[in-house]
Amino acid sequence: MPNIASILKSEISRVARKEVRAEIETLKKASVQHRSAIAALRRQVIALEKELRNVAKGTARSARASEPEEAGEGEPKRRFSAGRLAAHRTKLGISAASYGQLVGVSGQTIYHWEQGKARPRAAQLESLAAVRGMGRQEVAQRLESN
Repeated sequence: MPNIASILKSEISRVARKEVRAEIETLKKASVQHRSAIAALRRQVIALEKELRNVAKGTARSARASEPEEAGEGEPKRRFSAGRLAAHRTKLGISAASYGQLVGVSGQTIYHWEQGKARPRAAQLESLAAVRGMGRQEVAQRLESN
């Protein structure tokens, strides 16, 4: 005959394991939910940090953009395109050195601007805008007079 103490002990162990298993399952489910919530919060923090950086960049850009407007006193803001500069010079049929004479810079500077290796300053942009407004005959007259 089996010992009643050992049977009771094995039965208590079995019931205890069953109870522990049930408790662990609920804890596992809670843990999975918490982990997914933490992951979602991390993604949200990353998105907010990215948005904050973009806003900070935007305010820095707008601050830089507003400074020349204040100093320029209503002058229109000029944009520069290397391809358009090269196309305009080709349209006029003149060399980089001649175009540089019109703008007030060297031919090498014009070449660097066209290649995108350098960008003109604000005063030079105004000179470029003035040259863009000229026609082929006016450019020829201006070059002959220099």
